[in-house]
Amino acid sequence: MDFDSLLSHHRGKACVVSVEFFPDGSYGNIRVVAGNKAHCEDIEALTHHPFVPGCPYEACFPKNPNFEEHCCCCIRENRPLHAYVNLYMMNLWLNMFLLPLDSDQENIGYCFYCYDVAPKADSSAMADLSAETASNVLKSCIKLRGSEDVRSAFQEVVGDICDICGAGHCCILLVDDEKRSCTNFAESLREGRGLFPMSRYINDFYNVAKTWPDTLAGSTCIIIKDERDMEKLREQNPIWAESLKQAGVHSVVLFSLRHGKQHLGYMWVINFNVDDVMKIKETLEVTTFFLASEIASYQLLNKLEIMSTIDSLTGVKNRNVMNNRVDEIVAGHEPVPVAVLFADLNGLKRVNDDQGHSAGDTMLCSAASILQAVFHDGDVYRAGGDEFMILIPAIEEDELQNRLARVHFLSGKTEDVRFSIGSCYGKKDIRKAMRLADERMYAFKNAYYEAHPELKYR
Repeated sequence: MDFDSLLSHHRGKACVVSVEFFPDGSYGNIRVVAGNKAHCEDIEALTHHPFVPGCPYEACFPKNPNFEEHCCCCIRENRPLHAYVNLYMMNLWLNMFLLPLDSDQENIGYCFYCYDVAPKADSSAMADLSAETASNVLKSCIKLRGSEDVRSAFQEVVGDICDICGAGHCCILLVDDEKRSCTNFAESLREGRGLFPMSRYINDFYNVAKTWPDTLAGSTCIIIKDERDMEKLREQNPIWAESLKQAGVHSVVLFSLRHGKQHLGYMWVINFNVDDVMKIKETLEVTTFFLASEIASYQLLNKLEIMSTIDSLTGVKNRNVMNNRVDEIVAGHEPVPVAVLFADLNGLKRVNDDQGHSAGDTMLCSAASILQAVFHDGDVYRAGGDEFMILIPAIEEDELQNRLARVHFLSGKTEDVRFSIGSCYGKKDIRKAMRLADERMYAFKNAYYEAHPELKYR
C-alpha cells in the first residue's frame, strides 16, 4: 500500500502503524511502517538516529501498553480514536488521533496516527471529547465545585464513576512516601460483587502502592481487562498481582493522580465493564486531571488552615484561635468552659540567653507536650512567648487539682521545665475567669521566685 503518498498530504507529525493479530485475538509486533517528513524529523531529533520504516514502534515512541491498546482497538473495532495524555515523565502533553486503514494482509492491520506534543495542557484539546464523556466529566466538576463539604463531594463522585464504569469498586488513594503510608480519601463499593472495603487492606497497602510507579513506567494508567493482561502483570509485578488475586479482582484500571510535578496518589476502578474499555479510559483520563487539581487545592487549604491555627513550634493551638474561641464564648455561640488555666514557664529567658534559643525552643516544646498530655480533654493554646492558656469544657474540681499536681510532677522530672499556673473554676463569665486565672498565675510566679531568688531572671 502507498502509505507515503497518504502521509505526504498531512502537514503535522503523522505515521502509519501496523499491528500483527493472532487467531486468539491477541496481538504481536507493532511497527511504524511509514512516516511523513515531520514525523521523521521529530524522531531523529528525539533519538539522534534517522527513522527506519518498519521499525518497532518503541524505536519512535516510549513503549506503552496504553498506546498499544489504542492502536489495536482502532483497528479491531474499525473506528477513529482520540486521546489527550499527560506524559508527566517528560513534562509534556500528547494530543493523538488514530484512524483505521484498509489492509491487504489477513493478520496485519493498519492505522493512521497523527500527534502533537506541548509543554502545557490545552483546554480546547481536553474538551474534544465524546458528548457522553464530556457530560460525565462536567457533572463531576460541578459536584466538586458546588459543595461545601469536599470529602462528601468526592465520595459522591467516586460513586458516579463506579456507575459509569459498571465497576464493583472505585477508590481514591493518597500516598505519602515520606511516612510510607496510604490514606483512603474516597471510596465506593457495590454490594454483591464479592469485594471488600479498603479498610481491610489499608494498614499494609503501601507495600503494594510503592510498586506501581515501576509498573506504570511513565504511563498515565494501567489497564488490566482480562486473564491475558493479568498474566502479563504477574510477570511484571507479582506483588500487586497476588494482592489482586486475593481480593477477588479480575479487571482493574489504575490512574496516577498528579498535579503539576506533585504526585498525590492513585484512583482505580475494579471489576469494570470490559466492553467499554476505551470509554472508561477516556472518561477517567480527563476526570483524574480535575480530581488531582481539586485534591491539591484541598490539601493546600488544609495546610493553610493548620498554619493559621497551630503554633508551628509547639504544635498547640495559637493565639489567633484562642482569641476567636473567647469571642465565640462571649457572643454565646459556644459554652463557657468549666475551668480556665494560665501556665507560664519559669526561666525561659535565662535558658535562651545562657544556652541559646534552640534550647529555649526545646523547653517550650517539652512544656507544651506536658500540658497536652495532662489536659488531653481540653484545648491548649500558646497565648504568646512562654505563656499558655488551657480551656477545659468539663471536669470535677478535685480532678482539676489532681491534674495540676500531675503537671508539676511531670515538669519536675525534666531538667528545666517549671510552671507557674493559675486556675479559675466554675465562673460563668469567661473574661472574669481569664483575669482571675492570670492573676493567680502571677501570684504563683512571684511566690516561686521568692522561694528561689537565685532563679529570678526575666
